[in-house]
Amino acid sequence: MEQFIGLDVSLKDTAISIRQDGSRVWRGKCPSDPKVLADIIRKQAPQVKRVIFETGPLSTWFYHALTDEGLPAICIEARHAQKILNETLNKTDANDADGLAQLAEAGFFKAVRVKSFDAMLTRTLIGVRKQVCGMSIQLSNQIRGVMKTFGLIVPRSKGRVFEGHVRELFGGNDSLAKIVLPLLDAWRDIRRHIDNLDRQLLAAARNNKASQLLMTIPGIGAITSLSFSAAIEDPGHFKRSRSVGAWLGLTTRRYQSGEIDYDGHISRRGDSHLRSLLYEAAVVMLTRTKSQHDSSLKDWGLRLRERLGIKRAAVAVARKLAVIMHSMLKTGEPFNKLAGAPE
Repeated sequence: MEQFIGLDVSLKDTAISIRQDGSRVWRGKCPSDPKVLADIIRKQAPQVKRVIFETGPLSTWFYHALTDEGLPAICIEARHAQKILNETLNKTDANDADGLAQLAEAGFFKAVRVKSFDAMLTRTLIGVRKQVCGMSIQLSNQIRGVMKTFGLIVPRSKGRVFEGHVRELFGGNDSLAKIVLPLLDAWRDIRRHIDNLDRQLLAAARNNKASQLLMTIPGIGAITSLSFSAAIEDPGHFKRSRSVGAWLGLTTRRYQSGEIDYDGHISRRGDSHLRSLLYEAAVVMLTRTKSQHDSSLKDWGLRLRERLGIKRAAVAVARKLAVIMHSMLKTGEPFNKLAGAPE
C-alpha cells in the first residue's frame, strides 16, 4: 500500500505525518536533518509515493538531500498550501503536517521547481553584492548627514573623491574627525569588499555562455544576465517564452466577477530582484543607449513612452525583454535588432 507524507519544516524540528488509505497511520517529530528524516521515512513508510513540504529557507537543502536519499520529494507553493492549512481550527506544526499529507494523498498541490545549488550560489553572490552596496550607500549618507549638522556640505562625489572631500572638510575640527573617521574607515572597507564581489561577478559572467549571449542585448550587463540565467536555469522549464513575463510578475492582474471585469497593475509575483533589474535595463534602453544600439524593441518602447509615459513603457519593455531573453537561451541565437517587438 502506498504512503503519503507531509512535512512541516522549521529550523529546529520537522513535524511528520504519514497517511495511507485515507487515514493517518503515523505522526511524529524529528530534528530538521534530511538524513535523520530519511531513516524515519524508510522505517515508517517503506512504500512512500510522495513526500511534500512547503517552500521556505531550508527547502532547497531538503529537496536535494531527500532526492539524493532516493525519496520522492516534492516542494509545493506555500501560498497555495496556506489557503488550505488555514482552514484547520488549531494551527500547530503537527496539524500543518497532517494537512500537507492530505494534500499529498489527494494530489491537490502546486509543485515548484527547486533550483540547483550552482544556481543558488550565483544568486547568493548577486544578493550579497546588493546587500553590501546598500550598506555602502547607507554609510555614505550617514557621513553626509553628520557633516551637514556642522555646516560641512560634502560635494556630490564617489569613491576616493568622496573620501578626499570628507577629510578636507574636517579642517581643524579634531572632535568631529574622531567621530566620523570610524564611519569613513568602515565605508572604505565595504567598498573594498564590493570591488572583490564585482570581480567575482565579472569572472562568473565571462565563464557563463548564457550570460555572454544575453549581454548582446543593449542595456543588459553582467548582473542582469547572470540573474536571469540562474533564475531560468534550463529554458525547457517553460513551454512558451511568453510565460516568463507572467512568472516574473510583469503581466497585469485581472479581476472578473459577474459583470465586473477589469485589469489592474502588474502582479509583482516571483523574483522581485530580477524584475527590478529588467526594469532598470528597460529604462537604460529607452533613455541611455546610443544610436548604434537602436532596435525594433527600443523604437516600440519609445512609441509607448510618448503615449503612456516612461514608467509604463519601461514595464512593457521589461516584460518583452524577459520573453526575448528566454527565446535567446532556447535558440542560442544572439539579439536581433530587427525583431522582437510587437506591432
